[in-house]
Amino acid sequence: MTRLEGTVAVITGAGRGIGREIALHQARAGAKVAALARTAREIEETAALIAAEGGTAIAVPVDLVDRAAVEAAIARIGVELGPIDTLVNNHGSFRAFGPIWDCDPETWWGDIEINLRGTFHTCRAVAPAMRARGRGRIINLVGGGTGSSFPNGSGYASSKAAIMRFTECFNDTVKDAGVYAFAVDPGLVRTSMTELQLYSDEGKKHLPDIERLFDEGVNIPPSRAAALIADIAAGRFDPLAGRMLRGVEDRDALEAAMDDLVATDGRALRLTRLDI
Repeated sequence: MTRLEGTVAVITGAGRGIGREIALHQARAGAKVAALARTAREIEETAALIAAEGGTAIAVPVDLVDRAAVEAAIARIGVELGPIDTLVNNHGSFRAFGPIWDCDPETWWGDIEINLRGTFHTCRAVAPAMRARGRGRIINLVGGGTGSSFPNGSGYASSKAAIMRFTECFNDTVKDAGVYAFAVDPGLVRTSMTELQLYSDEGKKHLPDIERLFDEGVNIPPSRAAALIADIAAGRFDPLAGRMLRGVEDRDALEAAMDDLVATDGRALRLTRLDI
């Protein structure tokens, strides 16, 4: 596949799990890839896997909470790979389990800061050049707690709901310039993050439903979200910009339902029953 040939994709959290799969899919579709994460060894492995398949990739270690470091990373990518066409904010932290009185406050806030502030920093860094060129697509990953209560994962849930709203706000500021932002929920995927929930004492105590869901066979392959994101990067779902798409769904059915979703204001974060 070469539908993304000539494009440059930036993937955060690209050293393992869903992020690595997204990076591989982008490269297989023809994109040049910048793999970002804090751990250099992991993103170097991702870049090496892409190179082994004949693709082009660079590893860019960066702490996404550090705004100056993010801006420097984006500038480096522009020099080494060219203008950025696709940004995927896949990075995530979920370490604070339990009701807030049982959570370490710094750990709880750290989840929000990494998830939300990191997304803000990358979007802010790429937006000016995308707007100037008149094109670009940004995909922000959301997940558990985005649209419903997640009482023992409130920090993670709060950050993901905030990213959902941020995505809509951001999209509304850039869409007239030909830049589109999307939220993607990859579904329950077995990653190092979910394994922390499964095997840590706090996870076992406060998040027992995770083990039950895996035992029941709810385990979405990371390739589902990666394939969806490749379609988004190619422009297939532009009418749904500002809304949430899900890795579990049939992409042909989603494409067929786009007009109805827009007409009914679906896949958006809204308050209900404001008529009462």
